[in-house]
Amino acid sequence: MEDIPTGITCMTSEDSRPRMTLAAPPLSRIRVRLLDGPVKEPVPDTSSNTSPEGTDAGLSEEEEEEEEEEPEMESLPTRPVPVEEAVVNPDDSSDRPLSSSGESAYTQEQLDMYLLNLHRIDKDVRRCDRTYWYFTPANLEKLRNIMCSYVWKHLDTGYVQGMCDLLAPLLVVLDDEVITFSCFSELMKRMNQNFPHGGAMDSHFANMRSLIQILDSELFELMQQNGDYTHFYFCYRWFLLDFKREMVYDDVFSVWETIWAAKYTSSDHFVLFIALALVEMYRDIILENNMDFTDIIKFFNEMAEHHSVPEVLSMARDLVHKVQALIENK
Repeated sequence: MEDIPTGITCMTSEDSRPRMTLAAPPLSRIRVRLLDGPVKEPVPDTSSNTSPEGTDAGLSEEEEEEEEEEPEMESLPTRPVPVEEAVVNPDDSSDRPLSSSGESAYTQEQLDMYLLNLHRIDKDVRRCDRTYWYFTPANLEKLRNIMCSYVWKHLDTGYVQGMCDLLAPLLVVLDDEVITFSCFSELMKRMNQNFPHGGAMDSHFANMRSLIQILDSELFELMQQNGDYTHFYFCYRWFLLDFKREMVYDDVFSVWETIWAAKYTSSDHFVLFIALALVEMYRDIILENNMDFTDIIKFFNEMAEHHSVPEVLSMARDLVHKVQALIENK
């Protein structure tokens, strides 16, 4: 699997599982002594949006109705807390300043940032794949623990909507908090670039535009004529989550393994060809119905979890060979 350490095996025996704790300190283990009183609650704000305008980045209408107002990071107090005021029991030997008692000290800004991320994580964990049999309350707690640990180590990035979607299938397969945390950390080295703080999404859109223009000029012309949606924002969720919300759960595993293996057998950019295959599979329907941007977003939202994944993967492989042949002929 791409970017995931080799040699990791999933232990199925309860007695043989590693007795380890994850790195993120749960909120109950953070002891804060502040002269000004307890940490202030984050102020809600509705300005956050991680998807291109006019697209559905990942939430269904039902989930959007449940969405609470998101607090904004910049609205939090940034006054640093003196070393003597903020004290946390460390789980590791990091090079953080020590308080007079010898424990690692953190600023109020760091603690507020962590609290804000916990708020976001809790919301997404509660609704993550809630209809799938694996996610009992106990396993949702595992999901939360892993996500909190990852965010604690990456406070500069923090939690972004969609991370739980990438973590959930790994936990289903591995069923172990420590191993899943390790694999998820490796996976995010690649997937992080698809989130708003990275720059990969624009490259995906530009590559899709070029591929469609070269391989299917008729479809490309339709996209230009009907409001020009050759920006390909309707593919946003596909690239953000490696198609996790486009397939049924069992098919997600096949798609992900194919993407990871394709790096060594076919193409480093196989995700592009899966996206291209999804468009090409329905090209006749798109052309016959003269779809505009709104139509195509609605169409693919309704088609989520109804695709024939073996057909999609086969078409994606054929498209790779087609592009390779074009390059060789030049």
